[in-house]
Amino acid sequence: MGGQAPAMAPKPQQLLLDLPHRTASGRDDFLVTPSNIAAVRLVDEWPHWPAKGAILRGPEGSGKSHLAQVWQARSGARIIPASGLNAEEAEAQFAAGALCVEDLEPGFDERALFHILNLARQKPGHVLLTTRHDLPGLKVALPDLASRLKALPLLSLLPPDDELLRGVLVKLFADRQIHVDESVISFILLRMPRQLAAARHLVAEIDRQAMQEKAEVTRVFVSRVMAGLEAPDLFTTQ
Repeated sequence: MGGQAPAMAPKPQQLLLDLPHRTASGRDDFLVTPSNIAAVRLVDEWPHWPAKGAILRGPEGSGKSHLAQVWQARSGARIIPASGLNAEEAEAQFAAGALCVEDLEPGFDERALFHILNLARQKPGHVLLTTRHDLPGLKVALPDLASRLKALPLLSLLPPDDELLRGVLVKLFADRQIHVDESVISFILLRMPRQLAAARHLVAEIDRQAMQEKAEVTRVFVSRVMAGLEAPDLFTTQ
């Protein structure tokens, strides 16, 4: 007996976003939104930095490390943690003529950083610093260093806005070849921590569980995954 074939359910519509982006060498695209555009412009202006250095300030998960890696790809800079500053090794650490010192916290080696900033003026060279503190919060004791830091441009990375988080989620799912409906992205945005690292962690966990269970990524499935990540230490930040 003939008959009409059952109608096929429409496939979830894949999201398309019109966001400008910078490509970090070998890493995810860096999406540009009002929350980070001033900091991105700083990287774009290198090597024409009048002060020979700059400071990126922002909360955890705001993209400081990612943008530092974009600058590294442009400048050939070395990246070291602030905990690795050492006055005896300052010249070796600045040998490339461009250096990023990440995660400045109170108590860092002030003599080492002062020496590095002097080297940047003499070479000439460039120094990029990242921190989650404002300058008073760094509690710098060395007056000459405090003066040098005040002279550097300070660009703030704001907590990720919805536009940036949406773009990152779409990109992360696309990278893993996971097709998601717009309603799934909106569902996640309303419930996730406002951190880029949380987005990366969540998408990785959704992918892992979907592959393990051979499940479709729906709102119900995502809700269950997120419920299992409610403990604060499970949404890791960086």
